[in-house]
Amino acid sequence: MNGIFGNSISMAEKALGHLWSRQQVTLNNIANVETPGYKARYVTFEDEFRRRLQTGRQGAGTSRDMGNIINSSRYFIHDTKNESARMDGNNVNLDVENVELARTNLQYQYQLNALNSEVSRLRTVIKS
Repeated sequence: MNGIFGNSISMAEKALGHLWSRQQVTLNNIANVETPGYKARYVTFEDEFRRRLQTGRQGAGTSRDMGNIINSSRYFIHDTKNESARMDGNNVNLDVENVELARTNLQYQYQLNALNSEVSRLRTVIKS
């Protein structure tokens, strides 16, 4: 899609996918709060995504190059190595997970609004 509409829609689409994955991992942590030995997991993508985009801009890449960078970006799932304060070895902190879920939901809504605004602008241009 980046050939027709530029990279903004592709970037929003990729960010939404990454945020969706973060929501799923966080919900899985919450679901396993009582599972003995379960270690919380978390998703990262922002730093890698930002680094790749900056590298592409510094290399004076074309729009197509930037599109390839966006499309090839990935998220990473990490296991926490924190010691557990619980006797069963589970290290899920429900308060932390709920804050992470709320934060991710806000980011997801923001990205959706940005994507909807971009589509609305394109629709207005097409109608003109």
